[in-house]
Amino acid sequence: MEHVRVETKERDSISQGAAISSEIKHDEDPIATLPTREGWSTPLTLYNNFWLRSHLLPKCILIKENFKPRHDDIILATSPKSGTTWLKAIVFAIINRSRYGSFANTDHHPLLTQNPHTLVPFMCVKGTDLKQLETMPSPRLLATHLPLSLLPTAVSTMGCRIVYLCREPKDVLISWWHYDNKAAQGSKIDLDTAFAMFSEGCSSFGPFWDHYLQYWKESLQRPGEVVFLRYEEISSDPLKVVRDLALFLGMHFTEEEKRNGADEEVVRLCSFKNLSSLDVNKNGGFGNAEAKIYVRYSSHFRHGKTGDWVNYMTKEMGEKLDCLVDEKFKGSGLKF
Repeated sequence: MEHVRVETKERDSISQGAAISSEIKHDEDPIATLPTREGWSTPLTLYNNFWLRSHLLPKCILIKENFKPRHDDIILATSPKSGTTWLKAIVFAIINRSRYGSFANTDHHPLLTQNPHTLVPFMCVKGTDLKQLETMPSPRLLATHLPLSLLPTAVSTMGCRIVYLCREPKDVLISWWHYDNKAAQGSKIDLDTAFAMFSEGCSSFGPFWDHYLQYWKESLQRPGEVVFLRYEEISSDPLKVVRDLALFLGMHFTEEEKRNGADEEVVRLCSFKNLSSLDVNKNGGFGNAEAKIYVRYSSHFRHGKTGDWVNYMTKEMGEKLDCLVDEKFKGSGLKF
């Protein structure tokens, strides 16, 4: 059973964390005093009202304090297990379509030989450093699971384009439960415990409702720079979403491109069926020794369907989560 504890062991030093270390007095590590909970495959630490994976927290703080946005950055922000891999592939294909030509006539497109997470780096994972982000040519295509409040303020003030993707919460929970147990190198979490923690807001980058609401409100305030998408929209009409995203990014499909089927090729290339069948996405993965997890690329492609929660949750669990969502989103205009 999960329990609350305070993490006391010393965190690894951050080589680039001068801005953070300058705030630490008397050699005291402020991270070590934050509440930490166990239960998922890795501990979660509560930082500025959000539960972050403890081993990622130093990097998340580093991004907040030191990352320098550019006005033409494209940031793919997602709630975990909401279709991040799919979104990365779609946007990468849209903005690079002139570079790689017709997907139907070439076998050299990067998405055929590289995992989308390799092509579109996360800002706050240990394999990505600030120097790497700074040397990327503009416009940079980046991804994050961070809530808006934990990104640098300049992301909003400089007019960076943000594509936010979320998903029906019940499906998110089931998808995350499967994913987390596949990544775990130790004990697994049972569904009842996962449901309880998720409903309390204690999930990776949660509470999910605050994560959703921050980007939802930002999309209402900056509709020309922030677009709010639901996984269900991509699933039901991927061609419309591809066209709308291209328009939002200032890279609309011309009438000639549409006649030649360029937009439809993006849909085919990035479809769940195609991506999940590629060798690069069926083999390999990445791990973190400190967190004791290993993520296979194949774990990003489970079913790709909506409504799968009914195969795992009881009716009562579904109703309870629905009531929670209604309560948290009341008055916001956001509905599922």
